[in-house]
Amino acid sequence: MTPTEGYADRTAIKDFRETLRGNLIQPDDEGYDEARTVWNGMIDKYPALIVECSGAADVANAVRFAREYDLEIAVRGGGHNVAGTAVCDDGIVIDLSSMRAIWVDPRARTARVEGGALWSDVDHETQAHGLATPGGIVSHTGVAGLTLGGGIGWLMRKHGLTVDNLLSADMVTVDGELIRASEDEHSELFWALRGGGGNFGIVTSFEFALHPVGPTVLAGPVFWAADDTAATLRFYRDFVRDAPDELGTVVRLGTIPPLSVVPEELHWRPGVAINACYAGPVGEGKSVLRPLREHGTPLLDLVSSKPYVAHQSGLDSTVLHGWHYYWKSTDLPELSDDLIEVLVDHAFSTESPRSYAVLFHQGGAVSRVPGDATAYAGRNAPHNININGVWRPDEDFSESETVWARRFFNALRPYREGVYVNFLDVDDDARRVREAYDEHTYQRLAEIKAEYDPDNIFHLNQNIEPTG
Repeated sequence: MTPTEGYADRTAIKDFRETLRGNLIQPDDEGYDEARTVWNGMIDKYPALIVECSGAADVANAVRFAREYDLEIAVRGGGHNVAGTAVCDDGIVIDLSSMRAIWVDPRARTARVEGGALWSDVDHETQAHGLATPGGIVSHTGVAGLTLGGGIGWLMRKHGLTVDNLLSADMVTVDGELIRASEDEHSELFWALRGGGGNFGIVTSFEFALHPVGPTVLAGPVFWAADDTAATLRFYRDFVRDAPDELGTVVRLGTIPPLSVVPEELHWRPGVAINACYAGPVGEGKSVLRPLREHGTPLLDLVSSKPYVAHQSGLDSTVLHGWHYYWKSTDLPELSDDLIEVLVDHAFSTESPRSYAVLFHQGGAVSRVPGDATAYAGRNAPHNININGVWRPDEDFSESETVWARRFFNALRPYREGVYVNFLDVDDDARRVREAYDEHTYQRLAEIKAEYDPDNIFHLNQNIEPTG
């Protein structure tokens, strides 16, 4: 029985609505189409109910209602996951996107963040005190999804992954109960939440440790022509090998985006960019970044002193809501000459000018945390690459960019070392969840899943099936 047919079910929905402070949206309601859309415009699903929760009590009531009527449950935080698991057909979407409050304790250097917050919300509040916690590289990414998968970004080499800064989490269980997980409460669950994704319940708030960062940092990209990619990547390999922890870098292989700060003659020109953020004194950063900025013949150098929040949002317009995205990803070793050759051979063979590959450099504080301290299992990988097929809804690049991403990914097979679970897409990536964890970590996660969600009710995610 579904709660969308029959008099008794209409009555049940009416009663359910009265338990909520937030909105309950059905297919015939105004705003339904907007409420069911997520960041990846390829995702087009039609839930029976969308609960726009106002707090943890709404989340708990929605879980109980879904369980009573055997409804498929999708959980939405920021809605930014490329696989589109934040929405489902016919079931119920438990939407936390209205829950975006932030409470900062500057003396304790902690922040409590609601489960629907975006990283722009967090940075806005914490930077008022010159503090930050490691987040992603796009400010409209959701806090919940990024955190639960691990959290790689600009500050990770200095301050660790996002999960390394998680102090506690409030969660609604599969039975609609509200619990807190930390090192002292539900400690096994707390371990699993730090890298195991949304498999165990719905996290309604996170408590993070904060660190002095900014509010001004030395940051920005340097661009070189595509023909200089091999030489630039060989230089980069040596440059980051002994880089200080304060230096976070991301390499982008693709066209130069038409940002307002980019001269028009460079718009859409194929190139390689090394984007940097120095999480330390600006003067010190200038010395560290000098060799990078003087390498070869850059097309454009946009490194400057700027607000940390401005750098955090600098890539937002290159990954807009509603565009179509198809991802393939893998962890990679240090950049050997042979690996660099593969990157050069494949990165610029796209048809869509919006497609690109992005290479993250880990190490530093990430690699110094014991491997079994959290469920994030990719700490020893020097790099992670995310191959992004990107096109607008009105562009006919679906087949070409999907084929490009797969071909690129397959060419990396000799170098693949695992995968960051947050970068797994739908399609053939579903069976790759085990690649994100070593065998011991995966087995431990499956056992914790069996304790907190034995029937795998929360399975619209990068799913870990419960043991037994």
